[in-house]
Amino acid sequence: MILKQIPIQHYRLLMFCYILLFVVSCGGNSSKKAEQKTSEKEAVVTKAIDSSKVILFFGNSLTAGMGLDPSDAFPAIIQTKIDSLGLPYKTINAGLSGETTAAGKSRISWVLNQPIDIFVLELGANDGLRGISLNETRDNLQSIIDYVKDKDSTTKIILAGMQMPPNLGPSYTEEFKMIFPKLAEQNDTYLIPFLLDNVAGITELNQSDGIHPTEEGQQILAKNVWEVLGPLLEK
Repeated sequence: MILKQIPIQHYRLLMFCYILLFVVSCGGNSSKKAEQKTSEKEAVVTKAIDSSKVILFFGNSLTAGMGLDPSDAFPAIIQTKIDSLGLPYKTINAGLSGETTAAGKSRISWVLNQPIDIFVLELGANDGLRGISLNETRDNLQSIIDYVKDKDSTTKIILAGMQMPPNLGPSYTEEFKMIFPKLAEQNDTYLIPFLLDNVAGITELNQSDGIHPTEEGQQILAKNVWEVLGPLLEK
């Protein structure tokens, strides 16, 4: 059988259709590849966010930044420093004004609702101001430490030391002060010797109540915390 010769214009049209089909097909593959790459990038970003380690600050009004904007409290100041250094950590401010060690003991179970890498425990000041039994304060702090360890034995714990003015008597004042280093030693935790070092008793660094730090005072608290916390992050 003899095939009829295809007219040149039909041939050109046929070739154009083939080329067009090929381009569209390749374009579709390129689009799919581009979408795949975008999805991969999004996955990497999500993974990077999810991989951020968590620092939980668990305390009272000193941590919460009472009387100030939350961005001026020392946990937020530390977050700014962490970000400037490009370290993969995010901070959570779980400070609650008026919190005692007993209240903290009751609250800890629902605060630890996610994995925590570093736990900063800042409680006890309100116990001292109320003259609560030293044994009760000590036992409550120990219970909180035990709970954190039982939840995740790899969590690093930093205990913020606190001191009281001498109006409750020298014996109470000295014993209260020693609660924190003794607990830190017994539990092999890190210790901030005195959270309010270079702030307590200095009028211009405290608000009108004479207890809660000003913005400048919170900057010093952040420095006191960073001296212990910083080396752990930079490792």
